[in-house]
Amino acid sequence: MSGQPYAVRVSAPAAKVLDTLPEHAVDTVWDILAAAASDPYGFGQFDADDEEGEDVRYAAVGQLSVTYWINRPLHRLTVLNIVWLG
Repeated sequence: MSGQPYAVRVSAPAAKVLDTLPEHAVDTVWDILAAAASDPYGFGQFDADDEEGEDVRYAAVGQLSVTYWINRPLHRLTVLNIVWLG
């Protein structure tokens, strides 16, 4: 890793979910993404049985989960899905 945090992009479906969350949940999403941008492989692989899916990661904190894809060539993360069980 280059030391620079990864840029974060939010997909359109994830942005729709983000717009509906309460403020404290939105803050938690951004905290999760800040941690992921600093260490993208610090969270678990979404499907550990998928040998080719190492760049799709799943971060869960309490009732909130974020699924993101690590785009190594562009040095950015793309948020694929956000789930809030609140």
